[in-house]
Formats: sequence, structure tokens, C-alpha cells
Amino acid sequence: MHISPNVGSTTSILFDLKPALDGYAGIPQETRLLFRGLRSLSSCDVTGLIQHGARRLRSGSATARSSNPRAYQINRSSRIVVALRDMPAASPGEADVQVLAPGTKSANSNVGLNSVLHAVGLFLLLQSAQLGDRLGRRLEPTPFASELFDDFVWRTFFSKTLKSADKSLVTSSRFQTLSVSRKRLHQVGLAGRRWSRTPRYLSINTHGSDVLLAQTPFPARVSDGTQLVIRYHDTIPIFFPHTINDSVFHQASHYYALQDNVRAGAWFSCVSESTRRDLLTVFPEAEARTSVIHNMVSDDYFDELSASAYVPQILRSRRAQSRAVTADLSSLEPALRGSDTGFDYLLMVSTIEPRKNHLLLTAAWERLKYNAMPRLKLVVVGSQGWASASVLDVFRPWIELGDLFYLNNVPSAELRVLYRHAAATVCPSLAEGFDYSGIEAMRSGGVVIASGIPVHREIYGDASAYFDPYSAEDAAAVIGNVLSGESLGLREQLRVAGARVAARYTSEHLLSQWEGFFHELKKS
Repeated sequence: MHISPNVGSTTSILFDLKPALDGYAGIPQETRLLFRGLRSLSSCDVTGLIQHGARRLRSGSATARSSNPRAYQINRSSRIVVALRDMPAASPGEADVQVLAPGTKSANSNVGLNSVLHAVGLFLLLQSAQLGDRLGRRLEPTPFASELFDDFVWRTFFSKTLKSADKSLVTSSRFQTLSVSRKRLHQVGLAGRRWSRTPRYLSINTHGSDVLLAQTPFPARVSDGTQLVIRYHDTIPIFFPHTINDSVFHQASHYYALQDNVRAGAWFSCVSESTRRDLLTVFPEAEARTSVIHNMVSDDYFDELSASAYVPQILRSRRAQSRAVTADLSSLEPALRGSDTGFDYLLMVSTIEPRKNHLLLTAAWERLKYNAMPRLKLVVVGSQGWASASVLDVFRPWIELGDLFYLNNVPSAELRVLYRHAAATVCPSLAEGFDYSGIEAMRSGGVVIASGIPVHREIYGDASAYFDPYSAEDAAAVIGNVLSGESLGLREQLRVAGARVAARYTSEHLLSQWEGFFHELKKS
């Protein structure tokens, strides 16, 4: 789809906020930044859609059966706050039921009575929901009194990424809640695969919204007059299912919801051309309804003058507090005291999970230490994802020696310092849809070295040096070349190119593309 810069009339957007509950970086970060960006445009009328990933939001009927309707609505919204924050992980109405892809057998053949009862309950729910769908009943989003719960809205959905100056802008939006959980919508759709070759996902009443904008394949249908738009990040659950957690459910839920979105005529705003090509490899029939608008980077990242002596303070205060990597601080102090005027370190910023390729980077770094760069440190920032134990096992002896520093909960102001003073930020992933850390490093005045996967070459362009993501030897050679004393000109060249490339991913640059996208969408 060709994106025009021209802007038409106001577009009413029902904006899926579920990913904002899921963490800090990646899709949750893009969700917050895009919500703020669209909210700032006079051409967009944005309403946030609140839905939990796994819990039912039990809030009562949307119709007040009270002599005081306002009090009823306030109490109802208050109960939603409680449900989102404090509801037990499992309750009879929302117990976890494993739903497998057709033809897939459970790894546990001894299914207990409780699981059987839950499976029967899900079947009955499916039949009831699909019958209601055929009779024209729809899931009804209901209003949330956000103006009275702005602290909850801000801290729950937005504060992990946005600045306090953005609070009034985002919390003054209208919000609606959907009581049924996202996982339950997926489960109903997947369960339907057992009884029908073309199961229908449930329908949501989106009357009055021109667009429902979702950040992942959406397991529901929208009303006539509403266009479903998927902000499509990556095909990792399809092409790299061996690198994700709970792969049976996540692969199936991603693929079948995506297939239904394509069949229902959804439009796809892809975060990179690489992601768009992957999407069309699976569903080429969607080509005319695809476009590319890159992710926007937070304006918390910029090149500022900061003292390298600040780095050891960050290393002391932000060490990950984990039994798996606990180290005696006294054993680290000699290394930190010797670095009060700065030291050379490689930086990696990413959740610890298989596709991020921490082990390859560690092996490449070890080669450099054993050979030409014995004083080079490694700093890793990120939370523990799934299958992180093997990575932490490799980290542990180096942590105890004071050569590797594993940090988490690093605020953007401190991360900006780490990016700026790193010998290089390394992005070694095997697969990505975009990869924020390299752009954040460039915005902060840092040097970037990345795996040569297609999306990195697209997003980073000539502002990065590249290595084979399957070869520690090649990674060590490329990193060593960039860091060598003879490569001062190369490092400066990468730094200058980084500032130019990173400017493409600011909100100022990208919001005009979103205006053009919605303008073209209305014309289609």
C-alpha cells in the first residue's frame, strides 16, 4: 500500500492496550509510544481497550441497576482495577485449559478429572459463544471511568516507557474494558478447530470505531464499519517456534488468529520490510493490505555529555538480584575501583531467552579476552526470560571474577550512559522484528555491532558492523576489528552514521506516516 502524507478527516481508533501489561521493552514499549503518538494527533480520536491476557475482568453488567448510575459506574470501574491488580491467577471461570493444534497430542497422557471437567467447560463455552455469535450477540466493551483512576491507568499501562509530562495526555483518553481475557478468545478459536475446518472467532461490538488497532494477531472479529488493523511485529512464533516459551500454544494461537485476520480482510502495518516479507511468505494474498511503518524510539535516548566514571556506580546499584547469579560485592570491588575513570566493555541489552543469542556473544567475548583484549568487560542488561538457566550458568564464573556484570531494572537515564560509554553495543539476535537496543544506542551516541540478519541490515543500515550470528569466531573477529586501536576512524564513522540512521525512528518522523496510513485506509 502506498502511504500518502495527506491527512483526511478524524479517524476514531479503538487501541488495543493489552500488550502494555506485559513488560518494558519490545511490543509493550511500542504500544505505549504509539498510543501517545496517535493521541497527540488532531486527526485521530483514540480510545484505549483494556483487556487482561489471562484473567476475566469481573465487573458486573454494563447497565446500572441502581438509583445512582454514576456511583454504579464508579464502583464497576473500581472493581476492574482490583481485578487487574489482585485477582488470583486461577479461578473457576478462567482456569487455564490447554488447547492444542489439530493432531497434536498432549505430553501428559494422564489427564486428571479436573482437566477433563475444564475441557468440557471450555467446549460448552465454545458452543454457547458460537451460538450467540450466530444469533448476532457480540462481546460488549464497556466504559471505564479513567478520569477518576488516572493514577492506576498511568502506572499500569504507561509509566514504564513514557515521561511524566505525557501523563495528562494519555490518561485523559477514553477507555473501554473487555471482560473476557485474550487467552480465552484464543482458546475458543483454537478449540473450534477440533469441530470445524473454518471456525469463527468471536465477535466484538466495535460500532462507532473506524479502526481497531491491535499489536498482535487478534483472536476476534470486529463490527461492520470497523477496519481491523494489525500492527505486525514478527513471524517468530511461526518460523522460530523452538525459541519461544509455551511453543505449542503460542505457535497455534499466533498462526490461526493471523490466518483469520487475513481472511477477514485486516490490514497489516508491519514494523519492518523484513517482517512484511515474512508475513507474505505465509499469506501472499494479503500483499495489497500491507505496508511498513517502523517502530518509534523513545525520546529518553539522546546523546548527552556524561562522565564515564558514572558507569561503575550503575554497575554497583543495578546488579541483578538473582540466586542464579548472586556474587559477593566485595569480590567485584577491585574491578570497580580500578574502573573509576572508565573501562572498556561490550554492552548487550535484551531479555535473556534463546533467540537473543547471549551464548554466542559470551563465547565471542571470551575469545577476545583470551587473546588481544584481556581487560575487556561484558555488561548484560535485561530480565530473565524463559530457558535462561543455561545462559546464567555461563555468566556465573565470570561474574564472580568481576569481568561480567548482569544488570536489570536499569532506568533509561542510566541506560543512556551505558550506551554512550560502551566500546560497542552488540545486538547478536538470531531473529527480530525490529530490535530497539541498536537504535537506542545510536541515539545515545554509541557504536553498534549486530548480527547480519536481514532486519538488522534494514534497520541499522551502514551504522553497524555485522557478523555471522552462528559463528563466535566471526563475531569475535568483527568486534575485535571495530575495537582495535587501528579502527578509530571506523568507530567514529559508525557513530556519525548512527545519529543519522536513528533520526528515522523518532515520533516526529513516523507520525506523519501514520496519518497517511489512516487517510489511505479511509479511501480503500
